[in-house]
Amino acid sequence: MFKTKREPLFHLTKRTEVRKRYAWTIRVGAFILSILVCAIASAALTGKTVGFFFKYLFNGTFGTTISIEMLFQEAAILLLVALAVTPCFKMRFWNIGGEGQVLMGALGCSVAVVFMGGKYSDSATIFVSLLLAFVFSISWAVIPAIFKAIWNTNETLLTLMMNYIAICLVEFFIKSVASSSTGTLTFNEGVIQPMAGKPYILTIILAVVFTGLMWAYLKYSKHGYELTVVGESEKTSQYIGLNTKAVIIRTLVFCGALCGLIGFLLVSNINHSLGSATVRGRGFTGLLVSWLAKFNPFAMALTAFLVVFISNGSSQVGNYARLGMSYPQVMTGIFFFFIIATEFFINYKILFKVKKNITNDRDENNTEPIDKITDVENENKAPVDSMAIKEEI
Repeated sequence: MFKTKREPLFHLTKRTEVRKRYAWTIRVGAFILSILVCAIASAALTGKTVGFFFKYLFNGTFGTTISIEMLFQEAAILLLVALAVTPCFKMRFWNIGGEGQVLMGALGCSVAVVFMGGKYSDSATIFVSLLLAFVFSISWAVIPAIFKAIWNTNETLLTLMMNYIAICLVEFFIKSVASSSTGTLTFNEGVIQPMAGKPYILTIILAVVFTGLMWAYLKYSKHGYELTVVGESEKTSQYIGLNTKAVIIRTLVFCGALCGLIGFLLVSNINHSLGSATVRGRGFTGLLVSWLAKFNPFAMALTAFLVVFISNGSSQVGNYARLGMSYPQVMTGIFFFFIIATEFFINYKILFKVKKNITNDRDENNTEPIDKITDVENENKAPVDSMAIKEEI
């Protein structure tokens, strides 16, 4: 007896064409569903109504002028981080070291502020701190680029490990200049006076400008075309005469410079402090923002805004419900889970098993198949004697 293999209940097929309206409908539906799941989970944890969640979710983001300023400032910083790692991803260089590269930029800025603050003019302090932020961050980004270009090392592992080295360097610097510090080095806001006041304005302006520049760079510039070709096929890029090693190193220099600018903004314009948690995980969140937006700078702006909206709003919910510091991270994780899941439904479709009606050729008046009836009739017929036919003739 041979066992017949059963056909699976469903199988997956990749969609050949994806309409934009369908894709955005799925994404909007996933966002709404994620909010509803967050509300239900919060109600289950707190014992309060779903309305409690929505009340403080919107109150934590749009309730006051300060909360609105924080919303756009955080979204702008996260957008800048996503823009910084996008050229690497377009080149298929999996740079997981955005966190450490931004932190090294903050360290470079802090070095200048510590040794120049109050001793030199504000303009000189700003210039040197920005310059050192670029140098530190670019150096941290170029190291894995050189290893990848020359020895073809695994850039994912190398950039990830360098994040932890950057944290150790920051902690060592803080202990060196302030032995009695609690792990955070705080600066006087007046050290960089021209940038005090409304820090979110400068951050938002830079985010808007770099979003447009990054879009033009990736789509219309020669360098943007070259890094795209290197990402698609390194052999093809070598065949058409591109220097892949130079493209890799140049792209990481550009990304490192943008990370240095972000570190400079965090120390001199936003936090006015340095610590191992200065970047606050934005380097890793920016990777998801860039990937979910399909490396489209304008889509990154929307994605970054939604992420900060969920995070800041759920922080307010957690404060009033006393759910702890990890509650906003859980809500943000639920949001990412649903948004990432949409990519599956956008790119693939599920085909379920269809039961086929197997119809045998049956006689309308008989219940047995026709082929079985004809076999019985042939057996009942007597064999024809050919010799008897000849004698009759």
